[in-house]
Amino acid sequence: MLRWLAVLALLVSGPALAAERVVSLAPSLSEIVVELGAAELLVGVLDAGERAPPLNGLPSVGRYGQLDMERLLSLKPDLLLLWPGSVGPAQRDQLVRLGIPTYVAEPHDLRQLTAQIAEIAERLGRPAAGQKLAAALSEQLARLRERYHRDPPLPVFYQVWDQPLYTVGGGQIISDALSVCGARNVFADQRLPAPQVSIESVLQRNPQVILATVQGQLDAWKAWPQVAAVQQGRLLLVSDNGLERPSGQMIAATAKLCALIAPER
Repeated sequence: MLRWLAVLALLVSGPALAAERVVSLAPSLSEIVVELGAAELLVGVLDAGERAPPLNGLPSVGRYGQLDMERLLSLKPDLLLLWPGSVGPAQRDQLVRLGIPTYVAEPHDLRQLTAQIAEIAERLGRPAAGQKLAAALSEQLARLRERYHRDPPLPVFYQVWDQPLYTVGGGQIISDALSVCGARNVFADQRLPAPQVSIESVLQRNPQVILATVQGQLDAWKAWPQVAAVQQGRLLLVSDNGLERPSGQMIAATAKLCALIAPER
């Protein structure tokens, strides 16, 4: 893993001409290219769910976790946009050996996300568009932080799945979105991006709000009336899945999250 990171750092940091044939290996990165007005540079994408309309008709280079290397090479990309989790370790090593210029994006907070959007724009030959978009997103974030600041922050449990029970750790970008909204991820001390936790540990941390994307998962918490979130009726459904895709639209999704958690503000 360390060898892969070291080699990939050289590929990312080295000087490069503006890309003309880009393959995106994550839906969030495909969205960023579209947001920068550079969709015409994409020659292939990794499929993982519904595509944005500008991406319809583009060749697929595989699905999440399984890259079709032969198809990718046939597209002759001069830039790969990679989120490490979308491709398995063996295929990541193979990409390094191929020597295709690669930009790796794995933002752990929203400030990193806006910086990476500007960096991707540079690689696409659209620096002005990147700076403009990054500045606008940063301004929106600053306004959200000011509006929803809370001291002390509101303890929140963000449920990813129920069987087994998963949440987000402190280094996951959704955890930072919670902090923008004046909330505190009760599992922010967990280092894994998506740690498995127990019901007992949730009860012990006693969140005042529980968030989930499936109503049935929220309703199940009513079996634990001692939890503050249940007592206060604060089992909240996150209906916008934009939090799961770290692209520019995630800032708007964060604004919706803030309004859900603190409608009084």
